[in-house]
Amino acid sequence: MDGKGPGAELAAAIRRRWRRSLHIRHLDSGSCNGCDWELAALLNPYYDIQRLGLDFVASPRHADLLLVTGVMTRNLVDAALRTYEAMPEPRLVVAVGACAVGGGVFAQTYAAHGAAAPTLPVDVHIPGCPPRPEAIIQGLLLAVGRA
Repeated sequence: MDGKGPGAELAAAIRRRWRRSLHIRHLDSGSCNGCDWELAALLNPYYDIQRLGLDFVASPRHADLLLVTGVMTRNLVDAALRTYEAMPEPRLVVAVGACAVGGGVFAQTYAAHGAAAPTLPVDVHIPGCPPRPEAIIQGLLLAVGRA
């Protein structure tokens, strides 16, 4: 995981604005759903990310952070950009899983555009196939400077 992306100054603004809460919009850009299952586990009583002030929202207009899973498919490039642009400033992007970070095993297929980074300004990369819930929590906290 790295925290040095194009949105480092945005992360500082988010830390100032949202000291204890973060609203996350999940974007499945063409995943196998392995990472999505790990995201679902974050809401169970064992991990309970809501106790950390992290919560998923249904609309990008209410989100502070865009969490991308899966290889970016050609058909979803425009939708991903529109989702990102619909988010209010300041905003962050986190790529979760091997596919979103580097394209994974699907990178060279006919329908794949590649990793999330060429399309969106990714601030934090969380590797793994799929990454464990603990790694996802660590990456989200890193994105807002609480790790």
